[in-house]
Amino acid sequence: MYGLLLQSAVEIIRDKYGQETWEQIKTTLNIDVNSFSAFQQYGETLFIRIVQLLSQMKNEPLSDVMDLFGIEFVSYISTYGYDRILRILGHNMRDFLNGLDNLHEYMRYSYPRMRPPSFYVEKETAEGLTLHYRSRRRGFVHYVVGQITEIGRRYYNTDVEIEIISEREELDVTYVILELKFENTAFVKETIANRDSNDLDLSLDSNTFFELFPFHMVISESLKIISAGDSLTQLFPNIIGELVRDIFHLIRPIITLNWSHIISYSNNVFEFTTMEPLRKRIQENNTQINDASKQNDSEMLLTMSPQRDNQEIYLRLRGQMLYLHEWKTIIYLATPVLENLDVMIDTDLFINDLSMHDSSRDLVLAGTQQSAELNLALDQEKQKSKALEESMKKLDIEMKKTDLLLYQMIPKKIADRLRNGETTANLCETFESCTVLFSDVVGFTSICASLTPMEVVSILNEMYTKFDKCLENHSCYKVETIGDAYMLVSGLPERARNHASEIIDMAFDMLDAIITVSNPTNNEKLKIRIGCHSGQVIAGIAGIKMPRYCLFGDAVSKANIIEQTCKALHIHISYETYKLLDQKLYEFEERLKMTINGSLPMNTYFVLSKKDRLGNKQIRPFHHVFEEMKQQEIEETKLKQIKTIKSVKINDSLPVTSKSNGIIQSLSSSNSISRSTGSVELTTSTKINSNDVISHRAENNITNPRINNNQSSKMHETASEPRQSITSVQGRLRSRTCELL
Repeated sequence: MYGLLLQSAVEIIRDKYGQETWEQIKTTLNIDVNSFSAFQQYGETLFIRIVQLLSQMKNEPLSDVMDLFGIEFVSYISTYGYDRILRILGHNMRDFLNGLDNLHEYMRYSYPRMRPPSFYVEKETAEGLTLHYRSRRRGFVHYVVGQITEIGRRYYNTDVEIEIISEREELDVTYVILELKFENTAFVKETIANRDSNDLDLSLDSNTFFELFPFHMVISESLKIISAGDSLTQLFPNIIGELVRDIFHLIRPIITLNWSHIISYSNNVFEFTTMEPLRKRIQENNTQINDASKQNDSEMLLTMSPQRDNQEIYLRLRGQMLYLHEWKTIIYLATPVLENLDVMIDTDLFINDLSMHDSSRDLVLAGTQQSAELNLALDQEKQKSKALEESMKKLDIEMKKTDLLLYQMIPKKIADRLRNGETTANLCETFESCTVLFSDVVGFTSICASLTPMEVVSILNEMYTKFDKCLENHSCYKVETIGDAYMLVSGLPERARNHASEIIDMAFDMLDAIITVSNPTNNEKLKIRIGCHSGQVIAGIAGIKMPRYCLFGDAVSKANIIEQTCKALHIHISYETYKLLDQKLYEFEERLKMTINGSLPMNTYFVLSKKDRLGNKQIRPFHHVFEEMKQQEIEETKLKQIKTIKSVKINDSLPVTSKSNGIIQSLSSSNSISRSTGSVELTTSTKINSNDVISHRAENNITNPRINNNQSSKMHETASEPRQSITSVQGRLRSRTCELL
C-alpha cells in the first residue's frame, strides 16, 4: 500500500480527532514515523489497523469511520492535483462509473506497483445502476462507498445513495455488489439516441483490420485463439489453436477468465502477461576469484569478473475486449507494455512491430531520449528526498525529547491544552478533593554541615531519583522539590476517587526507598517524615518564565504543618485523609488533638502499616529499620538516666569544709564504687558516717529533726532534673551541707 492513503488517514485523524489521538495510535501500533511518503510502499494491513483502533478508541462503528475516511480522501487528494483527473473522467456520473475501473490505469506511471480494485457496471436504468466491486484488500467496502458518494456530490452535483446488496469472499478476493440510486439521465439520452440512429453499412477487409492491430487476438467462445497479429505470431509461432489461459495470465480486471465475464467487462482494460518467460536475460554484477592454480600463493589477486545471473523476461499486453456479433467471437485489441528500449531488446521486438496509429512508438522513443540533465535532476531530487527524510526522523526524535521534558514539568493534559492555544487563566481549575503529601529529611541541616555541597547534591539526587521511580507505579503528580522537601499530590489533574490510598501507598514506597540512601560521613541511613492532608485546592500555571503547575489552598499549608509535627519514618495524616481511607486495610495510631492554622482541634493519626487481603500486617523493609531505631532510642534513654544519676552521686561525695571558732572542720563522706568487670552497669553507693554526724551535732548544739527528710527530698529533686547546670547542683549541695553542719 502506498503512503498516499496512509498519510491521508493521518491528516484526517489530526483534523477530526486531534493530535493527541494520533499520538495514542502511534504509540499503540509502534509507528516510528511522523509522516508517510506518498510514493513509498508500506504494509498492506496498516491502514485497517489504524482505522480499527480509532473505532475502538472513539466507540464509533467501523463502517462509519471508513465512510468518513473515504469522503475526506476525495478532499485530501486535491492537494496532489488528482482532483483534475477525477473531473475529466466523464461528462456525468454515469460516464465516471463506467470508466471507474480504468482510473488507476492512468496513475500507473506514478504508482507502478499499485494493486487496484476492479469495477464493473450492469443493469443500468433511469434510476441508477448496479456496480460490481472486487479487490484483493479486505475491509475497504465502506471506504469506496464514501469516495463514490463524495465524488458525485462534489464533481457531478449528483446525490448518490448506495446500498450493499451482497458481500462475499472468493479465495483471496472480496466481491461486493452495490446498488447505486441516482438520476441517471445520461442513460436515458443514450437509449433514445441509439434508437433513432441509422446503421451504416461499412465493410472492412479482415487483412486490413489485422494489419492495423499487430498484437490482436481473435478468441472463440471456448476461449481458443483462432487468429493473432503478425507481431504476436513472431513471438509465439504456435499460438493459433491454443487456449488463452494456457499462454497468458489475466492480471486485471480481477475476474474469472470465461466468456460471460469477458462480455460483461468489455468497457474495462484487460491486461495479460505471458505464463512462460520469453527468454532469460544474463546480468553481470558479481565477483569471482581468478583461477590461480598456475600462480604462486603470493601472486593470487582478487579481481572482478562477471557472474551470470538469470532474469526471466515476460511480455505484458494491455488492451480492450470487443464482441463482434457477425463473427460470434471476441477480438482483443492489445498493445505491448514497453517502458524503454531495453524492454524491447529483451523481448526481441522492434519499432516496426508496433502499430503506427497509437502512441506506443512515441512512448518508447520519448522515454529513451531523456536528457542527461533530467536524469541528474532526478538523482538530485532523490538525494534531497532522502536527506529530508533523515532530517524528519531526527526532528521527530528531538520532538519526542522535547515532549518528554515538557511532560516532566507540566502534566500532559495541561501541556496539550497550552499547545491548542488556551490561556493560562483558563487552565486554573478547582479540585474539590485531592490529597497533598509533604516529606523532608530528619536532621538535614546537621547532615549538610558535615558534607560538601557536591555530596549534598549527590544525596538529594539519589533520593529524588528513587522517589521518582516509585511514582511510575502510582497515580500521583510530583509538584515540586525545595531543598530536601518533596511535594506530591493525587487526584489532579485527572480526578480520582482513591487519591488518598494512592498517596499512602506512595508514602510507604518512599519509606522503603529512603532507607537505601546513607550519609557518606557515618554511613547512617537517612530518615524522612511524611505528612498528608486531603481537601480542596486550586491548580494552574503560574508565571511566564519557567512556568510550573502549582497548587494553592488551605490544604497545602495544612499538609505542610502536619509533616512538620511528624516523627522520623512515620506517615502523619489528618482526620480528613483518615476518613477517605479504608480503616480495615490500614493500621493506625491515634495522636493527641492539634490545632492547625487556627482551626478547631482535630485528631491526627500515624499510618503504621498496610494489611493484605487476609488481614495480616505487611512487613515492609523500613519496618525493620524502624524497630532498630526504637530499640536504639530506648537504650540511649536508659544510658542517659544512668549517667545523670552517677553525676549527681559523685557531686554529693565532694569534701565540704567549714570554719567554727577559727578551727577548720571537715565533713567527708566515704564513697564506695563497685564496678562489675566486663559489664556496662555502674553501681555507685554513698555512705555517710552517722556517728560523725551526731558528734558534730552535739559539739555545735545543733538539732534539726528534718535533716533526713530534707536530704531525701533534695536527692530526689536532683535526680529528677538531670538537665540542670552543674553550678545549680553544687549550690544546693552547699546549702544542704550547711544544714548538716
